[in-house]
Amino acid sequence: MTHAQPLPRSYNQVHRPRTYTRGKRRVSIYVSWSYPGESNRDVGQLDNRFSTMTEVRRVEWPRWEGPEWTDPTAFLQGIDGGLELFFRAWVPFQELLWEITGHEVPVYQRVDQAGVRQQLDEGVLADTDTLFLFGLDHMVTNQTATTEEIAAMREFLGREGTCLVIGPHHDVGATDDFDVRELEYRHHGDALVPRQQRFAAYCRTILKGLDIPVENRWGLRPAVRKGTESEIAPLSIDKELDSKGWLNGVTAFNFHKHLPHYEVIDKNDNSVRVLARQPIDTSHPHPFVNAGNHEFNTFVWVTPSGDRAGDVLFADSTIFSTLFGVSDSLKRFWKNLVT
Repeated sequence: MTHAQPLPRSYNQVHRPRTYTRGKRRVSIYVSWSYPGESNRDVGQLDNRFSTMTEVRRVEWPRWEGPEWTDPTAFLQGIDGGLELFFRAWVPFQELLWEITGHEVPVYQRVDQAGVRQQLDEGVLADTDTLFLFGLDHMVTNQTATTEEIAAMREFLGREGTCLVIGPHHDVGATDDFDVRELEYRHHGDALVPRQQRFAAYCRTILKGLDIPVENRWGLRPAVRKGTESEIAPLSIDKELDSKGWLNGVTAFNFHKHLPHYEVIDKNDNSVRVLARQPIDTSHPHPFVNAGNHEFNTFVWVTPSGDRAGDVLFADSTIFSTLFGVSDSLKRFWKNLVT
């Protein structure tokens, strides 16, 4: 559905449950961070924090030099400004899903700007058919799922037809070896990412509670199409394993300098299917590349098994952000996930 003029924005509003409509999925987004925990990080600390808007402007100059970004009365200039870029960039994804499903797409935060804590509970899940869980919490903020939240997720996935799309972000510099951290940094080449940036403790506790043997590792720079700087190389897709057609019509996602490898911990778990691998930019060494790898797992499907009637999909949150570009292939992927 399209609108003649932009709809008015609101904030700090209680979500009203959506009525089930046959064939129209109700989609929700849950961001696992504490907004205050992230925005109040000491900018004197080099590691494990998001960039300030001032740092973003400096590193990506002159992309953000318009008055809508530089005027301190128009946009936040600290870490909070960097966080708000995420919300701006998710809007096209939300709008497309609204057009497809006819339902609004709420965005929940574990702790929001007002300091209000929203657990991932029945209140969030009762009117949700597809949940996007964006694992963007820095581990140092200690976001971990409660036993009640894990139970709620088990109940959610016990419903026929549900889907969890979980995106634990990258895990850069997990080692105490500074030389290895520097190697990782030189590989991805993003000046906005510190030598150590570990994400998604919350997702990890959810996955452990659900007995799903997949973990986010590294932050790998994807290869690009020859002759381009940021047009990501095509995916290596296992079409035989993709029996539900999640990747029908999809050739590539979008380019981001540091993407997680979704490592399958238990190779004997037949419910875990690696549907797509992303070629790596091997022009700079990395421990994962040095070990003989030239692709990483970028899209993984955990099929229904046992008491789990719903699907679980692994896809990084950057795939749903227009900060890193959008294409017809990417929009087709978004559409596939909700139809």
